[in-house]
Amino acid sequence: QVQLVESGGGLVQPGGSLRLSCAASGYIFSLYVTGWFRQAPGKQRELVATITGVGITNYADSVKGRFTISRDNAKNTMYLQMNSLRPEDTAVYYCRGGPTYRNWGQGTQVTVSS
Repeated sequence: QVQLVESGGGLVQPGGSLRLSCAASGYIFSLYVTGWFRQAPGKQRELVATITGVGITNYADSVKGRFTISRDNAKNTMYLQMNSLRPEDTAVYYCRGGPTYRNWGQGTQVTVSS
């Protein structure tokens, strides 16, 4: 029943920006923490940022000051604004959520390259 769907990925140049979206359904979105994770080729999936139902945020050191996580509970949607993108940000980005924080979206590809 719980479903998370990412969108907004694509190809951008170094220094560029991109905004990802995660649309949630099947549960009371506003009550639970959600997060963004990413996985680059040959690497394990890693935390990017989290946000609680009331808007408390946490960021990985690698993205702090460049990325901003937010949510619109009325729209059941979480966002990730990505600025000053670097080639090492290239990865598949995944949305995580649900009442037990064990549900995942299908992922969206972000490629940062010249």
